[in-house]
Formats: sequence, structure tokens, C-alpha cells
Amino acid sequence: MFSLGSQLPALPGLAWGWALLDALLQGLVGACAVSVLCSLLKVYLYIQCVNNPERQAEKEAIAAQRPLLEPLHVLVLSAVLALVGSRVAALVVLEFSLRAVSTILSLGKGAHSSQLYLLCQYSLGCGVSCGLSFLLEGAPHRSWNLLLAAGLAALLALHSRRLARHVCTLYELHSRARYCGVCILLLATGHGIPRLLRNALGLTFAVADLAAVELINRDFLSTGEAVRFWTPLTICYTLLVVYMQEESRQSTGRGPVFRTVLVRMGGLFILLLTVGRWIDILHVLVSLLGELWCLLRSGVLLDSCWRQ
Repeated sequence: MFSLGSQLPALPGLAWGWALLDALLQGLVGACAVSVLCSLLKVYLYIQCVNNPERQAEKEAIAAQRPLLEPLHVLVLSAVLALVGSRVAALVVLEFSLRAVSTILSLGKGAHSSQLYLLCQYSLGCGVSCGLSFLLEGAPHRSWNLLLAAGLAALLALHSRRLARHVCTLYELHSRARYCGVCILLLATGHGIPRLLRNALGLTFAVADLAAVELINRDFLSTGEAVRFWTPLTICYTLLVVYMQEESRQSTGRGPVFRTVLVRMGGLFILLLTVGRWIDILHVLVSLLGELWCLLRSGVLLDSCWRQ
């Protein structure tokens, strides 16, 4: 069995085309991972609203069906993740990991956990892309592996979206009548969805962090160059985490979420102006669009997390 590119003559333009295809497949896997996360979180929040008579308006907002937006979101996010270079994607992953650890330690178990899952959407996509880039580097069948991963991820995202649609349409009826096995299972174990997401995200970001460090360090020829990069990066990320923790304590609602995105990407932009490359600056701007796209798309779920 051969890789896709090995079956055709080795031409420079053709090699570039296969590299672009690999990047698109990596982006698609990352976008499907984000879609699965949002679908499961939508199921969990909808069930919580059904069980609380005071949250009927939230339930109706979550259940609002927009069948064309989900495929559009996956396509746009796939393109964004394909455009973002591995260096900036790695920095996004490390920044979120530090922020997540700080948030968990400062807020305690369960506090705003659902919102943290929503805030990690773009970082999750970058993490999956970084992990695939690192794990499949130099693999003889890289393109075939990515094609298989993209197919499996798309299948999982499709079934997750169908589950969310089924729950938002029929869960109330089926859970009362004890008619549907899926709804009965969710009635008994739906409260465990956050734990499932926490474990899956923890494993994903653990692999992504290792891959991110390796992807960044490969650009340095000496220890001195690495120190000159990691020192301002560590200082910048520490200041950003402190700022965002104070911001989250003093404000509520969607506004602080969008402000922290601008501050984070602005800090990364300024940092890469001094220690990065010009292409990194372009990738930061693309990352900003990706972050905003994910947050705008999940605005209803963010509001529900805050009210919860």
C-alpha cells in the first residue's frame, strides 16, 4: 500500500498540492472534534433545562434547529485550521492548557466547567491538528492515515449531531413514556456527560501539549535561541492568565469572553512581532477569526452556561 503522493510523479507543484490536502484533512478532523464537543454539550444543557421548569426559554433557544449552520461551521473551521501553521497552533494549545489549569485550580470543581468546555473549541481544533501533525510526521502512509481519520471523525460528528437533534426534538416525550432506549439511557446517565468530556479533553490536550512543545522546539538550533523564545512567552502567558482570572471574577456575560479573546490574540501578536516570523503574524490573525467564529456560533450555549 502506498501513500497518495507516492503514486504520482514527484513534481514540486504536486508535492505542494498533497501538503495542502494533508492540511485540509487535519483541519477537518479538528473541526469534527469541535462539532462532537458542541453536540454533546448541547445534549447535556438541554437535559438540564428540561429538568428545570424555570429554564424553558433557554430550552427553546437551545432546541432551535439550524440545519445548514452546522455543516457550514465545520467547513469554515476546517479551512481556518488548515491555514493556521503548526507553530501558532502549538502556541494556542499551550496558552489554553495553562489557562484551563489556572481556572480549574482557582474556581474549584464544577464551577463554570461547561463554559470552559465551550471556550476550548478552537484550542481543541488546534490541539487535534498539532497532535496529528506530530504523530504522523514521516509516516509512509500519512495521507491515507489522515483520510481514514477524517472519515471516522466525520462519521462520529454526524452521529453526535443526530443525537443532539433527536434529544432536542423527542427527549421530553420519550423520557416520560420510557419509549426510546437512547433517551432512557440519557435520563439515567446524562449527568455524566461533563465527566466524559473532561476525561476526553484531558487526554487530548495532554498529547497536544507534548506535540506542541516538540513542534516549537524543532525550529531552534541552540539552547540560547530556545531560551530567548520561551522566556518572553512564559512571561506573556502568565500575565494573560492573571488578567483573565481577574476579568472573569469581575464580569459576567458574553462581553468578557470576547474581550479576553482579543487580549489573548493581541498579546500573542505583539510577542510574535519580536520573536516570531512574519507568517506567524498572519496565522495569529487567522486564529483570531477562528476563535470569534467558534464563540459566535455557540452564543446560546454560552448564555445557558452562565445562567446555570
